[in-house]
Amino acid sequence: MNSTTTQFVPSRRMGLYEPVHQMSMWGDFRNTLLDSSPPPELMLEVNANLDNQSEDTTSQGTFAASHRNDQEASKPDDKVLRRLAQNREAARKSRLRKKAYVQQLENSKLRLIQLEQELNRVRQQGLCVGGGIDTSQLAYTGNSNPGISAFELEYGHWVEEQNRQISDLKNALHSDMGDTELQIFVDGGMQHYFELFSMKVMAARADVFYIMSGMWKTSAERFFLWIGGFRPSELVKVLSPHLDALSEQQRLDIVNLTQSCQQAEDALSQGMEKLQFILAQAIADGLLQEGNYLPQIGAAMNKLDDLVRFVVQADHLRQETLQQLSRILTTRQAARGLLALGEYLQRLRALSSCWSSRPREQA
Repeated sequence: MNSTTTQFVPSRRMGLYEPVHQMSMWGDFRNTLLDSSPPPELMLEVNANLDNQSEDTTSQGTFAASHRNDQEASKPDDKVLRRLAQNREAARKSRLRKKAYVQQLENSKLRLIQLEQELNRVRQQGLCVGGGIDTSQLAYTGNSNPGISAFELEYGHWVEEQNRQISDLKNALHSDMGDTELQIFVDGGMQHYFELFSMKVMAARADVFYIMSGMWKTSAERFFLWIGGFRPSELVKVLSPHLDALSEQQRLDIVNLTQSCQQAEDALSQGMEKLQFILAQAIADGLLQEGNYLPQIGAAMNKLDDLVRFVVQADHLRQETLQQLSRILTTRQAARGLLALGEYLQRLRALSSCWSSRPREQA
């Protein structure tokens, strides 16, 4: 994996305008004016006519001059300036109205998210019935961060869609569907996990501690958490027994994939430990009793971008592992692997639900 800005983490890469010179038009415009000036003969004729005017015409000329002054006082330039000022004021008021409208929409959206979360929490009560599977007990927090609130809502929809895909995949495997049609289900299941990784990138930028702590998952899922998700090597070990009739070459490829995952996981884990040490040093820098710790907090804040990169790299490793597995396996084996992974996650959620709703001993 290529190195990121954090030097201690080996990672792998995921995935001019020329200046415009405006020509000055003043010189050409000035030459045009000079070239179009009246000829000397016409200027002499005008001057002669002016000299021969009578006093009556002088008074008329005075009135004409006064009229010209009034016209200059209200020349178009002043009107343009007034119109521009009016347009600026109208635009300013329009921006204020738009800002208030957008803020109102944001408040309504957050309120809707909170109401949906409350509804989900109510529906999740008592979902663990004998032998049943909890499909949606998630750790909704009612977070005030808009990015996290949106992620919680999207993740709830993601789980619902995953449950639907598991049901469809199970029906497809029990039918006489050919590999070409079955491949469509496999591609859809893979893409569904990739969408989750993309959602997590945005959520990590909104609040990386929320993603790292696994507050968006159930308690049993958090027990197996590694850098904001499942450990890829453990995933391979869990799925391998559920894959049908692996050839010797497939077994060898899966063993090599597991080892590669473990090496990448070790590198990321060591980088995480180093980053934790650096963050602790930054926060504890100086005298802890001095009261003013804003410089230390600012220094630690600058390091949190590296923590976001760890989450992104871990999700990239998870995505690469799924893609490598799909290349190693046949279409039908990949379908069974996705089905096993989905049901495994369902069982973890069911375990969380049953544990939280277990009978308590009376004190």
